[in-house]
Amino acid sequence: MDNATYTTLTRQSGLMREMRNVANNIANASTTGFRAEGLIFSEYVSALGPGTPSLSMATANVRDTVMTQGTLAQTGGPFDLAIEGDGFFLIETPQGQRLTRAGSFTPNADGDLVTPDGYRVLDAGGAPVFVPQGVGNIGIAPDGTISADGAPIGQVGLVTPTDPGAMIREDGVRFRADAGFGPAEGGRIVQGFLEGSNVDPVLQIARMIEVQRAYELGQSFMDKEDERIRSVIAAVGR
Repeated sequence: MDNATYTTLTRQSGLMREMRNVANNIANASTTGFRAEGLIFSEYVSALGPGTPSLSMATANVRDTVMTQGTLAQTGGPFDLAIEGDGFFLIETPQGQRLTRAGSFTPNADGDLVTPDGYRVLDAGGAPVFVPQGVGNIGIAPDGTISADGAPIGQVGLVTPTDPGAMIREDGVRFRADAGFGPAEGGRIVQGFLEGSNVDPVLQIARMIEVQRAYELGQSFMDKEDERIRSVIAAVGR
């Protein structure tokens, strides 16, 4: 297999991954706290030895999470929280602490503030956020401080990853930050709102068309290359 064919094959593989990625973005255009994701293409070149042409291929294995602000929608729910600016909520899962922008929370039977999946919401120190049952009016300040009838009873953690580019998406709205995280600077919590997905459906559909056309172009090249090789083999065999 010559270098041009190998490069085209690896590019086709990357385009297929990007198409799945774009389709996933479109499917989550209405998911609370979802962050759009893209792929970064690059060229990998490997030396094959003295006097031998190098081998190159296209790779698309680096995922790039888009961190632009999503639209805030008012719900009026006392435990519906949105983040305006930088930062993530900290939650506890069976696999460890995870970060999310999806702020649809509610107290469980034990009084712990939890996600729709039942994962406990944590404060900045990693302790569960507890909301006593039967308390009065709940207010949540921009810094995450929870008050009942004006008396502080806890604080929702707002953190930011040490290396945002190294975050690993484990779920549509949950991320793992192996490099660690610390208190968020510049972000604020808004009570009674939820942040929508930051996916722009129009841009994603346009990108889907671009990827499809690029894939078709690559397939056309492969078909012509196949015809050329067949012609050479036929000519040599005469």
